[in-house]
Amino acid sequence: MINSIKSGFWTGVRTTGMLARVIVPVYFIVAILSRYGGLEQIAHFFEPVMHIFGLPGEAALVLVLGNVVNLYAALGAIVAISLTSGQLTVLALMLGFSHSLFVESAVVKKTGVPIRVILPLRLGMMILVGMIAGQLTGGMA
Repeated sequence: MINSIKSGFWTGVRTTGMLARVIVPVYFIVAILSRYGGLEQIAHFFEPVMHIFGLPGEAALVLVLGNVVNLYAALGAIVAISLTSGQLTVLALMLGFSHSLFVESAVVKKTGVPIRVILPLRLGMMILVGMIAGQLTGGMA
């Protein structure tokens, strides 16, 4: 039993370290962008598109990181910006369909499903679910 506890503890420590190597740098980069106006410029540029989902422009950064890097990078960005619970719900649903596109597309390709099928499907579902959830959570604080 003691060995199981030790093993579990060290597995937890390694997992925390692995997650911190992604989340902490992304958090600091987003915080620096926010401090010096870069996040505001990104938000302004993406505001019209993100409005479709009921999200602020800076949420585009979360979607890009979640789709291109992984969900942990998206989490690092999420904690660095202010979002309502409704906006967090929309982002979570959208990323549920389209996270880690490059890695997961390669994995799905190994199963025999062509990328030209799975990629538009995942992105299409992300957009559709984002639009629906954005409408449903629009008043959520």
